[in-house]
Amino acid sequence: MLHKPTSLIMIASTPNPPYYAVIFTSILDHPDPEYVKLNHFLIKEAQKLDGFLGEESARNEYGLSVSYWRDLDSIAQWRTNADHQWAKEKGKKEFYKEYKIRIARVQRDNYFKKS
Repeated sequence: MLHKPTSLIMIASTPNPPYYAVIFTSILDHPDPEYVKLNHFLIKEAQKLDGFLGEESARNEYGLSVSYWRDLDSIAQWRTNADHQWAKEKGKKEFYKEYKIRIARVQRDNYFKKS
């Protein structure tokens, strides 16, 4: 099983809606430490882009990652990013059994944190 260190687990801080969510669900062929490194690299690259708002993810055999974006143009910029395209092809060849990507407009959000 692949896990993120606890110190990296957090809920993304997003602005008031509307904004967009890219929902990435995946199943890995097999656990691979290289996958975790690549994922951390991609998050750092996405953070450099104007329009990236945050990311949340969880993984065991099944993975769920949601990245948040200001608008569809920001998502298009990420989709055409050279590092992201390279990683996507590497993922198809080496890591994923299957995956699906969905893009949704966030109309409303609510937040709770126990004090």
